[in-house]
Amino acid sequence: MATIKPFRGIRPPKEFVEQVESRPYDVLDSEEARAEAGDNEKSLYHIIKPEIDFPVGTSEYDPRVYEKAAENFQKFQDKGWLVQDAREHYYIYAQEMNGHWQYGLVVGAWVNDYMEGRIKKHELTRRDKEEDRMKHVRVNNANIEPVFFAYPDNRVLDELIMRYADHVEPEYDFIAPVDGFGHKFWVISDEKDIQTITDEFAKMPSLYIADGHHRSAAAALVGAEKQKQNPNHTGREEYNYFMAVCFQASQLTVLDYNRVVKDLNGLSSEEFLEALRKNFTVEDKGTDIYKPRQLHEFSLYLDGHWFSLRAKEGTYDNNDPIGVLDVDISSRLILDEILKIGDLRSSKRIDFVGGLRGLGELKRRVDSGEMRAALALYPVSMQQIMNIADSGKIMPPKATWFEPKLRSGLVIHKLA
Repeated sequence: MATIKPFRGIRPPKEFVEQVESRPYDVLDSEEARAEAGDNEKSLYHIIKPEIDFPVGTSEYDPRVYEKAAENFQKFQDKGWLVQDAREHYYIYAQEMNGHWQYGLVVGAWVNDYMEGRIKKHELTRRDKEEDRMKHVRVNNANIEPVFFAYPDNRVLDELIMRYADHVEPEYDFIAPVDGFGHKFWVISDEKDIQTITDEFAKMPSLYIADGHHRSAAAALVGAEKQKQNPNHTGREEYNYFMAVCFQASQLTVLDYNRVVKDLNGLSSEEFLEALRKNFTVEDKGTDIYKPRQLHEFSLYLDGHWFSLRAKEGTYDNNDPIGVLDVDISSRLILDEILKIGDLRSSKRIDFVGGLRGLGELKRRVDSGEMRAALALYPVSMQQIMNIADSGKIMPPKATWFEPKLRSGLVIHKLA
């Protein structure tokens, strides 16, 4: 069963929140962070992307950069830009995109649930990326940024959350720059509500990582390290938990994650289309952008035309949680079999475009001559992700794109 607890969050006072909050560390590079922070000394980028405080070109993995993160984290607290709550709370974090709101509970997730597989993952992680985030957690002794979990729909929690959303003034309420998405944040102080949340999570057999696999691994591994290093470990220490925002699965929006390729593996356009007909029904849809309308249908952009590709019966296995995925079908039957692009993680012949950019971005990159063709996929569903996690299998690379991204800096969790 899932074990969670409330925690004493470290948060910006209401008047500072829009100066402090930021995009997550891994959705922008150092120079983008430098530009977004500008002359704002309160920007969280000084903690999560502290290389911006060094000369241009300084590596984000320089030991001095990690030390600067901790120095800036302490500075933010000393100056009152971040203040720790006097009591333990849960928090509600709501996000709006295109008129759709999703409501998450900010909790302390139990390290042992991750280590023992009750917090389930669907992606592989890279040790170098884990170690980078582990260094950041260690040096700050805190989870500066949250991870993004999903949980099975729960009527009791939904009613509790909506009671706050409908009747309580939010602590924070702002529109984020860059993406224009709405964000609201409530503090749950009522002891009865806190107990209800704890009890309802205890009934859940599993939680699911939606986004932030490396941050989840790093946070849990640092907690496990601290357990081993403390000869007086009791299991009640704060380092036994890490910060997660947990959303009901049905509320989450999973966008398509599309592919653009640099070449056709020596094939002409006609030869490529002919090779596709072995496993797909190919239909020319003309010059107007064409979006896949159902599972097992793909859109191909080639030579100024859009094509519908419908996978033929027998090319996928509806009883296999991986084999039924469109990302697996396209990887096996198009990228690997025809184009000979086998390792999606390392190949320089392919790039990936998140669905938030729209299919117009695929067209632009092909029309510019940068890429030879584009492939648009129907989005993976949250149920498919949960099925894969439950099966213990791992999704193919670059399969999911969640929006909106969590803003960082609304609340921080200290490990001591």
